[in-house]
Amino acid sequence: MTVDLYSYVRGYSRGMTTLQHILKKGADHAAAAGVPETEMLRWSLAPDMFDLRQQAITVIQFTQQWLARAADLPQPVTIEGEPGLAEILARVAEAQAFIDGLTPAQFQGRDDVPLTFDLGQIKPTLPVGQWIAGFTTTNFYFHLSMAYAILRNRGVPLGKPDLFAGGL
Repeated sequence: MTVDLYSYVRGYSRGMTTLQHILKKGADHAAAAGVPETEMLRWSLAPDMFDLRQQAITVIQFTQQWLARAADLPQPVTIEGEPGLAEILARVAEAQAFIDGLTPAQFQGRDDVPLTFDLGQIKPTLPVGQWIAGFTTTNFYFHLSMAYAILRNRGVPLGKPDLFAGGL
């Protein structure tokens, strides 16, 4: 499967801007309502779903780790523990800086390179292009949308334009 892997970089960059934007709007709303930040970060849509904190962490980690895998770069450090909002926003900025440092040359010829990844119950080997186009990008936008949905569900005044805060 041949794809322009570098073309995905811009989408992840826009997503980082959107994540930062909606988290800040969520924090402003929570503060105005007297909701502690720690409680806001525990908001979720259902008891068996990731909370807002984990949704944000997943978006950040999918961005950095999968783009690094696609470009055959060292893996960025995993976010551990339960970071507060300031640390999450700092990690968004780090992810954006990582993205900004990527070049098209780092992705050239990588589309069909086989990559094996352990998903827990299965350990498939797929071409890098298939991982990015099918698995990674789907998960990236899913978790970004869930963060948006959690905040919207809690009354944060978000609309469709907020989901595209990073641009089209």
